[in-house]
Amino acid sequence: MSERWTRDSWRKKPIVQVPQYPDKGELDAVEHKIESFPPLVFAGEARNLKTVLGRVATGEGFLLHGGDCAESFTDPSANNISANNIRDYLRLFLQMAVVLTYAAAMPVVKVGRIAGQFAKPRSSPTEKKNGQELPSYRGDIINGPEFTAAARTPDPARLIEAYRHSASTLNLLRALTHGGYASLGRVHQWMLDLDPRSKQRYLELADRISEALAFMQACGLDLESHPELKATDIYTSHEALLLGYEQAMTREDSTRPGTWCCTSAHMLWIGDRTRQPDHAHIEFCRGIMNPLGLKCGPTTKPDELLRLVEILNPQNEPGRLTLISRLGADKVGEQLPALVRAIKREGRVVVWSCDPMHGNTITATTGYKTRPFDLILKEVKSFFSVHAAEGTHAGGVHLEMTGQNVTECTGGAHAITDEGLNARYHTLCDPRLNAEQAIEMAFLLAELLKAERAARVRPLPVAAGL
Repeated sequence: MSERWTRDSWRKKPIVQVPQYPDKGELDAVEHKIESFPPLVFAGEARNLKTVLGRVATGEGFLLHGGDCAESFTDPSANNISANNIRDYLRLFLQMAVVLTYAAAMPVVKVGRIAGQFAKPRSSPTEKKNGQELPSYRGDIINGPEFTAAARTPDPARLIEAYRHSASTLNLLRALTHGGYASLGRVHQWMLDLDPRSKQRYLELADRISEALAFMQACGLDLESHPELKATDIYTSHEALLLGYEQAMTREDSTRPGTWCCTSAHMLWIGDRTRQPDHAHIEFCRGIMNPLGLKCGPTTKPDELLRLVEILNPQNEPGRLTLISRLGADKVGEQLPALVRAIKREGRVVVWSCDPMHGNTITATTGYKTRPFDLILKEVKSFFSVHAAEGTHAGGVHLEMTGQNVTECTGGAHAITDEGLNARYHTLCDPRLNAEQAIEMAFLLAELLKAERAARVRPLPVAAGL
């Protein structure tokens, strides 16, 4: 029998990927202050997400999970630059979701890496430049990206700043998604600057949606009375890395005593570097009721994965756990089948999602960290192929992406080269798909989902003589 879980039982466990704060007393005071702040999300919303993810797990939907690699404080949420960035991100997400929903005839669950994705794991605790060694940048909730001793010193006050930015971002997202901006009647207005080919494909799809809506109205259907056509739900998520902050944001569900919800986001995930079964991050996450994600990297073994699934979802609750494979384009076919077979053999109900970003990171000839778009596509295609072969549902994707016209991943419709990366390389950490590449990805996913759906509903052969 496992030990009793409490909000702080993780503090008794080994832990990795945590900053060293110079003043522990100041950190404790800030965490205590955050405990008094209002929740950012509510337990009922997290339960709703778990319900729709449960349908994805049984093949009745698809998870679109994506957003920034690391959000930043540099554009305060009150100014126009940040508001525009959030709006453009939402426009891109809506475009991708409508492409998938219409083309694949499948509900799409939208979960953003937004309103809290401020902490980042790092491969090394320090970095060197020009002979100087400083702590690595770990995300704006911990320290600053500037290469100075002052900026790189972990600062507890940044936790409060992260909370405020998350609250502002959530307010704007809720206003946009439920205030009319996400109405299907605006499908033509969700346009970004796209390559002419992608723009034409999207506009053709938007025309078909508008025609379908007009047909329904002509048949007497009052579209105004159907909120699902006028609004949408977008849920928030981030990596559960800075556990002191997550503990401070964890509250007892007033409607279900004894149930605890981490109110910093609807969904939290555990990274490939912090998924040790007996460590702090698994300990914390096992006790909260939120839907969870678990990254599965190249070192993940079937037996270890089953142990983690048992710890995180002992009741085998549909929608509770999403397994996010991040193996690399050349390793999916070799490593993923064994993981899928183990989960299927034990009857575990999970959402299988593909992160095609982290396993395909390389250093360009110009020195920039990048991800070739061809490799990203290759991993997604291999992910679908494995699930088709195993008779399981390829349930989602997990993308680092932005609505901005950045040049961080090579390839795509505009054929970004190594030499072209420096034109608009704005990321604070990892390279992201730009809007054009993300839309291209959505159309590819739609074709893959259509093929999967066709295979599942293929009619039985007619018996001879009938």
